[in-house]
Amino acid sequence: MILTYYLPNRTGLTLHVKEVSEGLVRKGHNVTVLCANVPKSKRREIINGVTVIRLPALLRMSRGVLMPSYPFVLPELIKKSDVINVHLPIMESALITFYAKLLGKQVVLTHHGDLHLPKGRFFNKIIEYLLLRCYWYSAKYTHKIIGYSHDYANHSYYLLPFRNKVKVIYPPIVADVPDKEEIKLFRKKYSLKNCKIIGFAGRFVEEKRPDYLINALPFILEKIPDVKIVFAGEYNIKYEKFYDKCSSLIDKYAPYLLFAGKMNTPKEMANFYSLCDVLVLPSDTECLGMVQVEAMLCGTSVVVNDIPGAREAVRVTHMGKIVNASNPKELSKAICEVISNKSKYVKPREFISKSFSVNETINRYESLFIEATNKK
Repeated sequence: MILTYYLPNRTGLTLHVKEVSEGLVRKGHNVTVLCANVPKSKRREIINGVTVIRLPALLRMSRGVLMPSYPFVLPELIKKSDVINVHLPIMESALITFYAKLLGKQVVLTHHGDLHLPKGRFFNKIIEYLLLRCYWYSAKYTHKIIGYSHDYANHSYYLLPFRNKVKVIYPPIVADVPDKEEIKLFRKKYSLKNCKIIGFAGRFVEEKRPDYLINALPFILEKIPDVKIVFAGEYNIKYEKFYDKCSSLIDKYAPYLLFAGKMNTPKEMANFYSLCDVLVLPSDTECLGMVQVEAMLCGTSVVVNDIPGAREAVRVTHMGKIVNASNPKELSKAICEVISNKSKYVKPREFISKSFSVNETINRYESLFIEATNKK
């Protein structure tokens, strides 16, 4: 398994790799993860049966890093492996595919979303151009490309040229069981006792469009005056200054906004989801939006932007509403509808788990890897 960052980083991509890797280990396979080193982590360790190798990072380039030892470590690791699973976007995808082709090994790509860096920066345009060219090379020589949904694959500028190679497998999505007492303490800590809570889970970056949600506030307040938007996730992002760009908007509605910061454990995330009366996903781009399924598993309905990939979960479960999130009136109307008719949109946890089965995801990954390994 090859990706840029692994644990202790906690992103949707990281958790995707974690669940698949550990699931395959439980089924008797040997799994190695190759990634970049992060502060306060070991260069080599075993986490829940998964061997993790972290390489020193010399230089950060937007969301990626430059690892000088990569070309020297990679060939030996590929030689020892039966199949290589590369998680995109990653700067080294072409190099990995080149070595694998040279050594007679099959590559399976997992596509976690087309790359969309902040607009208006010439350096970002260069990165997007180079990564797209690397991806095209990798896609040309890969065995299969795993996509999150047919909806996203049919609209992705990465996937469309190689649609015949795309195999759709839902990501592995799990959620802890919320703790009612801890939720009460959270409400007390932030004085949320009598508030209706609108949740936002994710980084405060442009592609996630938290500004769409804030701009809907004045219309929401007309119908639900005692409301608070709680943001769970990083908002002081080093590689993107979208929070600063939105500072005047944030200041304007400060009494109705709460930045709770990053949740560090699955239990904290589950408590956050359960705390919310609705979770809103107003993103401009999403492969699926795993947070919305996690929220559903915790009994919280969602409002999601009507874009490819993101609307998949609501289409499958009917646990929420799909809306044009860039229109503040439409977004506010959908949010108020879900909050006011909560029982109408809630489905049993077992139903959500069946629709998005972790075991089914791991089994399908395993079958695809065996198929790739047996390919002559």
